[in-house]
Amino acid sequence: MIGIAYRLINSVITLVEQSEIALCRMSAPLRFDGRVVLVTGAGGGLGREYALAFAERGASVVVNDLGGSTKGEGRSTSAADKVVDEIRAKGGKAVANYDSVEDGERLIQTALDAFGRIDILVNNAGILRDRSFPRTSDLDWDLIHRIHLRASFMVTRAAWNHMKNQKFGRIIMTSSAAGIYGNFGQANYSAAKLGVLGLANVLAIEGRKYNIHCNTIAPTAGSRLTKEVLPPDLVESFKAEYVAPVVLWLCHESCKENGSVFEVGAGWIGKLRWERTQGRIVRKKNEPMTPEAVQEKWEEICDFENAVKPQNIQDSVGILVDVLAKIDKEQDVSANKTSAFAYKHSDINPDQAIGKVLPKMNFTYSSIQSILYALGVGMSTKEPDHLKFLYERHEEFSCFPTFGVIPSQASMMNGGLSDIPGLQIDMSRLLHGEQYLELYRPLPTSGTLTSQTTVVDILDKGSGAVILLDVHTYDGENLLCYNQYSLFIVGAGGFGGKRTSEKAKGTVKPPNRAPDAVVTDVTSQDQAALYRLSGDWNPLHIDPNFAAMAGFDKPILHGLCSFGYAARHVLKQYADNDILKFKAIKVRFMKPVIPGQSLQTEMWQEGSRIHFQMKVKETNQIVLGDSYVDLCDVPVTSPSKKQQKALQSDLIFAEIGRRIKDVGKELVKKVNAVFQWEITKDGITASQWTIDLKNGSGSLYKGLAQNKADVTFSLSDEDFMEVVHGKLNPQKAFFAGKLKVKGNIMLSQKLETILKDYAKL
Repeated sequence: MIGIAYRLINSVITLVEQSEIALCRMSAPLRFDGRVVLVTGAGGGLGREYALAFAERGASVVVNDLGGSTKGEGRSTSAADKVVDEIRAKGGKAVANYDSVEDGERLIQTALDAFGRIDILVNNAGILRDRSFPRTSDLDWDLIHRIHLRASFMVTRAAWNHMKNQKFGRIIMTSSAAGIYGNFGQANYSAAKLGVLGLANVLAIEGRKYNIHCNTIAPTAGSRLTKEVLPPDLVESFKAEYVAPVVLWLCHESCKENGSVFEVGAGWIGKLRWERTQGRIVRKKNEPMTPEAVQEKWEEICDFENAVKPQNIQDSVGILVDVLAKIDKEQDVSANKTSAFAYKHSDINPDQAIGKVLPKMNFTYSSIQSILYALGVGMSTKEPDHLKFLYERHEEFSCFPTFGVIPSQASMMNGGLSDIPGLQIDMSRLLHGEQYLELYRPLPTSGTLTSQTTVVDILDKGSGAVILLDVHTYDGENLLCYNQYSLFIVGAGGFGGKRTSEKAKGTVKPPNRAPDAVVTDVTSQDQAALYRLSGDWNPLHIDPNFAAMAGFDKPILHGLCSFGYAARHVLKQYADNDILKFKAIKVRFMKPVIPGQSLQTEMWQEGSRIHFQMKVKETNQIVLGDSYVDLCDVPVTSPSKKQQKALQSDLIFAEIGRRIKDVGKELVKKVNAVFQWEITKDGITASQWTIDLKNGSGSLYKGLAQNKADVTFSLSDEDFMEVVHGKLNPQKAFFAGKLKVKGNIMLSQKLETILKDYAKL
């Protein structure tokens, strides 16, 4: 087996060496001129290889090595001196340091005294004291933790402020496969090495805004340490020179990698990440959580099919927030008394905070702010009916109704919320859970409005607290609008408060049928940058580094921007953009949106209430759920018409219409025909659609063809969906009498192409 492994490793090495040669021909060499590097444990093995490689590429190197044995005993200057001599012999710059890595300040001071700065730190030093677990002594345990974990902390802490002040730093932590997976006889070493990884994860988060990046490697290479645990031929094959290149790349100023962990060896590099099962909720209504309930769901809890890949603590806590929301929606469940996650202290005191009123806040704005808000929620001059929200001289120039959240938000955030007695909260843990807005009169396009915020209730959700804030906004003496904010403070629960409130404006689930209407909009890559000009300056929505600290790959869209999009879709679909028909809107925020994604609003009419939910079209994730808009003076749809509207095919036609807007000219050239559809429900014609790919740039509209249809199709809503999904062959449907065709039947082949290529939902 060892021989096979040896040949396999040599094959990998040969391929990598060939790849490196080709890459060197294409890429400029990475240089470290002017950079100062400290490598701990650099007297041999990996550390020596790092020191030589950095020096060869222009860095000034501090070679640290105590010169002790692999068990941490004794000391000598010769190991560090030999490496320094090697570097200087080749024309490089290096100095030696002989201190223990536990004396972190001395190591960094050596760099400052010799070279005036510290840019890169490679925490490489280590020892081994392997014992089976029951034979591990206190000294075996403590010494390993001191050299691997505590020393990494001590040296890094000594370097941190220097890196922070110069706005640059690169840190490498050295973990191990034993730390990640465990290994017999290395309980002390494995525990310390996994601790190093945890330390690195925190440093990556805290250092990001200062351009300090911290990554972790779990190397396998021939060294004094691995000689004691690996066969000789493998030690020889796992050369240290096959690890050094990834360390140099991670430390280069052009490398943006941060907070990652890599397994490295034999010229192979692999990036690790966590994976988690979907999990299962095991709490039942009005019953304590029991071990039997856990046992019953155990196979599902451990099933990695459709596993998710959490990337940060927000992903970890976020699933618990979602679980609480699901449980609370269906039943009132008391906090789990057997949970290991118990809150011992909370700075939330409802008796002190409820009823407190924040100082009044004035908000002055001009028509510019009204227009900026309209642009921020996706209005465009491409749509003629948007012009009245974008042009100050338009005869119907108006302020869009959901602008009503802007003055209230200024009052809430700037009015001293965190200064209220009994409400000592960490604002960095605040999540916007729900939002309600009600208008009493149209918003002026400019003016000075006055808002006042009241803490109306505080709820204990176990893993967090919900704060309900009512904000009343006035134009002079007239009440203009009312907002209710539902804010979730992660980790602030457990204070023994109630879980529900009669003062909360509740969400409502949509009807259990297909949507009556669907509207899709593509957001701009700059949508968040534009929306923030309305006053929400949270860097989460603009600064990639800040967004990364919060666990997002990119800055995310403001939840209240999606809120505005949804209101816009409803008002256009059901009120012809008449702001006088807008009464109120309630939403629950569920998932983030990345600027550039498509927002799809699905709507159901129930009298004057329009239920809706919004999805990200690309991921099918619901971002606004259990939401509604209340309208004034809208026609009440009769039950028979509701039933007619509940067609699955409407979703397909809505999507085809959106795609035709994008590629209509191309389709007109390719198809050159007018298609008419008659969709039936229960044997009665329920809707008619026309796809005109003969005139202009192409169009889709509801109703009979305005120009003579080249072909007319008639089939049921259910059969239409079967055809679109490929479950029903059109020819078989035709011969079975399910699909009726009038006109040029040969054009059906072109239509099949349209449905197949342009209607994938």
